[in-house]
Amino acid sequence: MRWYDAFLRWQYRGGHPSALARFQNRPAALVFGAGIGPRRAAKLEVVGRSSGRRLSCPVVIADWEGERYLVSMLGETASWVRNARAAGGRAVVRHGKRESVLLEEVAVERRPPILRRYLALAPGARPHIPIDRHAPLEEYEAIAAQFPVFRITARAPADPR
Repeated sequence: MRWYDAFLRWQYRGGHPSALARFQNRPAALVFGAGIGPRRAAKLEVVGRSSGRRLSCPVVIADWEGERYLVSMLGETASWVRNARAAGGRAVVRHGKRESVLLEEVAVERRPPILRRYLALAPGARPHIPIDRHAPLEEYEAIAAQFPVFRITARAPADPR
């Protein structure tokens, strides 16, 4: 499977999806957004910080201690991370139904157990995060600052976006 891990890293070289990855992400976002597939797979919609258009991507939602979280497998360079920050955390998560949410960034010191849970749930993210999913939490502490984590909270539906 090392060749497959290398292929996944190649698809996101430079911290952004290649044309092939974007091509594959489109139907995945549609399927997950329609509620097909595992509950932890969803479509994230954020408003583009430059274009103002609604942009979407497939994501894996990690559950930890009764809360839901999004993790950026590409780190700080992921477009959805920069767009979510520019939008004040306002976003939409779809998995069969539309849910207006607020993404609240998690402090670095609270990220290690969430990162470990995320890697347990998202095999496609493992080649991008340089740690074994079974590693002790101390090892996750060393990389936690490199991978943004956002807690998903409900947002009032009356919000204009």
